[in-house]
Amino acid sequence: MRYAIILMLVVAGGFGLFALTTAAGGKPTDHDLEKFQRGELASLDFATAGDAAGNTPFAGPDGEAVTVSGFAGQPTLINYWATWCGPCERELPSLGVLQTARAAKGLRVIAISVDGEEDGPYARQRLGELTGGVLDFYHAADYGPVYEAGVRGFPTTILYDANGTEVFRLAGEADWASYEALALIDAAIAER
Repeated sequence: MRYAIILMLVVAGGFGLFALTTAAGGKPTDHDLEKFQRGELASLDFATAGDAAGNTPFAGPDGEAVTVSGFAGQPTLINYWATWCGPCERELPSLGVLQTARAAKGLRVIAISVDGEEDGPYARQRLGELTGGVLDFYHAADYGPVYEAGVRGFPTTILYDANGTEVFRLAGEADWASYEALALIDAAIAER
């Protein structure tokens, strides 16, 4: 009888430990990059991973129409931002650092301003000031690519692989020059 009670306590303890471990560990990961969902990257979203890049035109650095799908051929990080958005302006310098740090690995960072047409010159100036001129100015005053991508707030950053397929998105501000963000980008680029 004593052994039966001890065995029941051990089994019950084992189930309790399993329950605590499972609860602490969260759900099993469905995406290989979910392990990066910590700190500023906790909001990484993979719900639209696999979606194709959009075809809605917006203005490129020279004023000519470009599309997100037109950047296929190399991994591209698209960032939607505006000068009236404090978090957007705070993260822009780190996007410039990211472009410099990972250009040799083939990454291209595209910052698309959603400022109104009349604010375009000021947005171009701010982008230059905040990134040291590392990033080119892209402009979507009509919000066309924003709606097509399903962006719901600013800043929003979306990584597309070289095939023009979405890998992940992050709504909200992040330090893209942080060790964690660089590791995420490296892992995402290496896999695709």
